[in-house]
Amino acid sequence: MSYFDGFVIAVPTANRQQFTDHANQADAVFKEQGATRIVEAWGDDVPKGKVTDFQGAVQAKDDETVLFSWIEWPDKATRDEVMARVEEWMKDPRMDPEKNPMPFDGKRMIYGGFAPLLEEGEGRPGSYVDGFIMAVPDARKDAYHDMAAGAWPLFKEFGALRLVETWADDVPDGKVTDFRRAVKAEAGEQVVFSFIEWPDKETRDAGQKKMMQQDFDGEMPFDGKRMVMGGFCPIVDL
Repeated sequence: MSYFDGFVIAVPTANRQQFTDHANQADAVFKEQGATRIVEAWGDDVPKGKVTDFQGAVQAKDDETVLFSWIEWPDKATRDEVMARVEEWMKDPRMDPEKNPMPFDGKRMIYGGFAPLLEEGEGRPGSYVDGFIMAVPDARKDAYHDMAAGAWPLFKEFGALRLVETWADDVPDGKVTDFRRAVKAEAGEQVVFSFIEWPDKETRDAGQKKMMQQDFDGEMPFDGKRMVMGGFCPIVDL
């Protein structure tokens, strides 16, 4: 079963190309260590929310853009084995902060490991990405899965390529920012990291509009007011 590492980063907008160059080098190391795919997606349609939003999740400044990113692994065992050897592969020059410095504030990056809850469809290099973070009660995990599974046929009909829903598994608390704070997660809730891939933004915009016109029965198994969402354009897809 696949496994995902999810990330959200605030990158100075002026550093877009510098970040792209940095990520192409550093992400190649993860690919060589066994990752199956790595996507870095640049904020494109990221609205500010009343309660939570991507900007607040990473304390993004006015001159920064939010980046939504993930690493896919064939399974958790592979990911854990690679992470156990972090001192070894961090010696690679491509991971050396002096040779390949991070063009963003790493202290505000949020990250964590997530186990797949639902995977439908197949992604495509360069696809447009809708990214989501939610706080879902432990007791509503099955209900959340069923809701997402029930929505997939419509997303697919409206042009979506892939839907991935993942459940928090190895998500650390941070000193400055973290996933739980991003969605104001309460006791008894877990973070869900989710994304939808579309062939392009036009298909996404049309599909999203059609989804908004649908009538869905029942209440959502989570607090929608705390859901974080946004649209992102891939700048790295390895």
